Amino acid sequence: MTRPYPDIDVRPIIEPELADWLRAVNTGFLRAPTVPDSDLEARRPQFRPGRFLGAFDSGRCVATFRSFDQQLTAVGGAAVPADAISAVTVTATHRRRGLLTRMMAQDLAAAKDRGDVVATLIAAEYPIYGRFGFGPATWMTEWTIDVPRSGLDLRRPVPDDGGRIDLVDGDDVRKLGPELHERICRSQPGAVSRDEMWWRVRTGLVRFDASWTEPFYAVYRSPDGEIDGLVSYHSDDNWHDKQPHDTATVDWLIASTPAAERALWRYLCSIDWITLVKSGWRAPDDLLPFFLPDPRAARITAQSDWLWVRLLDVVRALEARTYEGEGTLVLEVTDRDGLAGGRYRLEASTEGGSCTRTTADADLTLDVADLATLWLGDESAVRLAALGRVREERAGAGRSADALLRTSRRPWCPDMF
Repeated sequence: MTRPYPDIDVRPIIEPELADWLRAVNTGFLRAPTVPDSDLEARRPQFRPGRFLGAFDSGRCVATFRSFDQQLTAVGGAAVPADAISAVTVTATHRRRGLLTRMMAQDLAAAKDRGDVVATLIAAEYPIYGRFGFGPATWMTEWTIDVPRSGLDLRRPVPDDGGRIDLVDGDDVRKLGPELHERICRSQPGAVSRDEMWWRVRTGLVRFDASWTEPFYAVYRSPDGEIDGLVSYHSDDNWHDKQPHDTATVDWLIASTPAAERALWRYLCSIDWITLVKSGWRAPDDLLPFFLPDPRAARITAQSDWLWVRLLDVVRALEARTYEGEGTLVLEVTDRDGLAGGRYRLEASTEGGSCTRTTADADLTLDVADLATLWLGDESAVRLAALGRVREERAGAGRSADALLRTSRRPWCPDMF
């Protein structure tokens, strides 16, 4: 009997196949399955041999997978090498054939061989990636600010701390942004690196499609002239009954100090004709609502898991971060893919941590995905135990883990990739 689907070849693509690969990406994300020459040329500099995978059926690309080098900030500010995963699709005609499993296995094995500590991704759908050892490690919240209800004195848009706000252009952002972002990364667990291409794309120097609209950019300068904040935003044009009802939508906002953050939000709320401000993706414990005299004016309009992490090297991951307490914890880590499983002894203090393999009795047993959820400090081992995802082998081990691993502020990844 002839099989309706012959063997499907899963392999790295070569550069001449990039257009077919991009067509499959567009198809998978339900975009127009065409690849204009301008789009192809804009994306060609991203191509890295071995990091673009495809599944081919009779020569046609029917599944896609891309990874690239990234730095992820651990608790305490250390940057760990990460395998960032993006552009994951399987064409609707070829679902449930194990294509993602094959591509993921190839990529994660290569990442471990390279010495990457973790793999990262932003999950389009929640149920997909847990079975590959990924766990949600940061969350995001989006607010919509009802400006007239905020209680701000909008007659005074300038900062009252001696700093100032200036509008700038894309050239300025490409010059000023990378250094500011590096400063912020050193203090923000969950933040990821932005390469030169990131800044070129977000300022329109590289355009992947024809829908690009030039945003507004504003910087906050501290009283001593330091660039401490940057925001990119768009505005619509919405009038009715001879009254403005415009919305400012934040593309991204980064700030290295609360003063800079407060000044930028106040500026956005003070722009004439703006009655709503959409915050974009923020940390779930962001200070934004409490910069307003009436915090209820900032209404949560979206809340979701965001950055997912997959540990590839438990020892290096646990030794890279800092700890807010002192103690010893033995973890039995299960990993059905065999990349990071084993029993590990963590000895932690405020000076740092030491992690070694051990044969000692375990305090906690957990899947590698759940350890990833705990690693950046956002989740509670006690909560995971209540959900049946962590098993206490020693009474009180969950509370001991929380005392070591949880952080005073929640981790946050400002970026989509």
